[in-house]
Amino acid sequence: MRCRIIILVALLTFASCSTTRLVPRGERRLASNDIKIVGGEKISVSELQSSIRQQPNGSIFGWNPLISVYNWSNGSGRGINGVWEFFGTAPVVFDSTLVDKSSESMVEHLHYLGYYDAKVAGVVRTKKRVAKVTYVVDPGKRKAIDRIEYDIPPGEFAEDFSLDSLNMTVHPGDFLSEKLLESETVRGSAYFRNKGYYNFNKNHYFFEADTLSGQTVLHYKIKGYTRSDNPDNESPIVKYRIRNVDIMHPSDIYVRPGLLRDFNKIKPGTYYSEDVVNTTYYRFSALNMFGGVNIEMTPSDSAYVDCRIKLSGGDMVGYKVNLELSSNSSGLFGASPQLNYYHKNVFGGGEWLNLGFTGNWQFMPGTNVKSSEWGISAGISFPRALGYPLRKIKGRFIPRTEIKTSYNYQNRPEYRRTIGNVSFGYSGRVGENFYYQVYPVQFGLVKLYKLSDSFRETLMANPYLWDSYSDKFDLGLGSVLYYTTDASIVPKAPYGFVRYSVDLAGNVVSLFNKVLPSSDGHYTLLGLPYNQYVRSEIQLGRSFGLGKWNGVSLAMRFVAGVGKAYGNSSALPFEKQFYCGGASSMRGWQVRTLGPGFSAVDESFVIPSQTGDLKLELDAELRFKLLWKLEGAMFAEAGNIWRMDSLSGAFPRSIAADWGAGLRLNLDFILIRVDLGVKLHDPSQPEGQRWIGPSRWLKGVNNYTIHFGVGYPF
Repeated sequence: MRCRIIILVALLTFASCSTTRLVPRGERRLASNDIKIVGGEKISVSELQSSIRQQPNGSIFGWNPLISVYNWSNGSGRGINGVWEFFGTAPVVFDSTLVDKSSESMVEHLHYLGYYDAKVAGVVRTKKRVAKVTYVVDPGKRKAIDRIEYDIPPGEFAEDFSLDSLNMTVHPGDFLSEKLLESETVRGSAYFRNKGYYNFNKNHYFFEADTLSGQTVLHYKIKGYTRSDNPDNESPIVKYRIRNVDIMHPSDIYVRPGLLRDFNKIKPGTYYSEDVVNTTYYRFSALNMFGGVNIEMTPSDSAYVDCRIKLSGGDMVGYKVNLELSSNSSGLFGASPQLNYYHKNVFGGGEWLNLGFTGNWQFMPGTNVKSSEWGISAGISFPRALGYPLRKIKGRFIPRTEIKTSYNYQNRPEYRRTIGNVSFGYSGRVGENFYYQVYPVQFGLVKLYKLSDSFRETLMANPYLWDSYSDKFDLGLGSVLYYTTDASIVPKAPYGFVRYSVDLAGNVVSLFNKVLPSSDGHYTLLGLPYNQYVRSEIQLGRSFGLGKWNGVSLAMRFVAGVGKAYGNSSALPFEKQFYCGGASSMRGWQVRTLGPGFSAVDESFVIPSQTGDLKLELDAELRFKLLWKLEGAMFAEAGNIWRMDSLSGAFPRSIAADWGAGLRLNLDFILIRVDLGVKLHDPSQPEGQRWIGPSRWLKGVNNYTIHFGVGYPF
């Protein structure tokens, strides 16, 4: 009860602080801007938001705590008052002159959209020391194009123009607007530059609209001079061919002969094409072994250009470090470091070498409870699809061939376990936003030894666990498909992503069952049973800004995964099973401590390791700027893992839930975060005690968890 009273008093203290105390006498704080569309035309309000010259302070559900913090100061900026002003946000003081300027800016934008009779009036409402502005917008009606008359230079240019007529974006019946005409000039000029018309640009287009006859006639003209040139300087628009191509790179970077030639698509004797130039730029950049790529075109005479490709030096080697830390109220600590070394040109052909080390340690200070896990990995990636000549790949994105191997050692109180993996496949991208990884060969080998007596008895009594942990090998294939609107390290809202993965193992080996020996009901190869299963997972994520709340975004994610063992297996291998909890999943729990279903933590494991073959999770996170590089977050999550063979009608009641808050240090190139996750609904508790109220949030065993991580959780 005391905890709830403290929280309520704190909220009332924040909310009751005046937001206008430090606004100068005679002035008002700008509280809100609204846009009202009248006249029946359908215009998106977001189209006009950017025209407003003065924006109010952002808020969360109508409240900005940082303004309240700022108003704790007396305005002097000295001592503690300077601290409040530094950490708070000054209220926006209303400027009436900007209302008229905003209205004028909206009218200009409406003209750009084709509303040439638009009217905008700014209405200011005041109450005490607060001002609210409503912009009343009457866009009027647009004019449709009745007829288009063309004036195009004759000859080869006119022929190329005619070939492009079906792709034009301006047609009779379209509404006349500067936006429409600008779109056509950008599209058309790009088309002509790809046809060899070097230096042709949108300023060669001239448009005139005639409405005096009662009809709207658009005069569509292309001239041999630009809008900034003197018409007397008009000259024929001609095509250019490539004459000489020179590729220069730093002498201290060894490059095998033929590599740069195969990556270059700009060939002497061909017509100039902007698409080919861009393709060449992307291909050299994708090698990731040069600090910069610069392609220069120099006209040599009236019909030829010389090409010079300059590749600047860059760092060939580097390191990546990642660290996640967690601690819960029971005193269990976890640390997961990761270190990677990479070389971008190990053999002089753009091959990427990656050597990695990963670790995971969990322990409880003052006790013998501890576990350790470490792994090493090595991978090499070639900038080509092995077996397919590089020169035959025409697109800008080059697939890469990947060979990876890894070894993992686990030392837990119940057992020791080693896992070895080798994979061969391809990775790359299609377009700007779609990425793929396809591995036609995935081989894994698992060995379990030094089992404790109690754990051995548990496995013998539970066939599902025995099949999950016993010595086996994997031979199958897998793929990962990923789509994102922002692939940067720290993406900015709005953005979205879809990630789908699938693994299929054992089917090829099963074709030889008739000649394979069997043991305990399993077919074996080289003395070991093989796994046979299918596993699939999908993640859908979306982050978007919350309108007029500047700097506030809402991020959401949905995760669904399912695996099914069949044929030679009765359970998914342990390393392929799903889990919940940790720094990026159900943050009220530590990693692998939730589920499956209503199950409590399995006491067969000194350190929890809860897994299942079905997973569902839904996450929502409100992100907002605080000050400098600091960001805040509030989140809520629901989900769990389950065993397919134990699902029942009580399934909905087994969904766990948590909430929490976090701080993030966003340095653009890296984001460091700390999150406090608190349990709301714990299905492992006895019925009647599963909902955890405020009085228990920070009390009791395992009711909260603190996580440290790098990057957004999703």
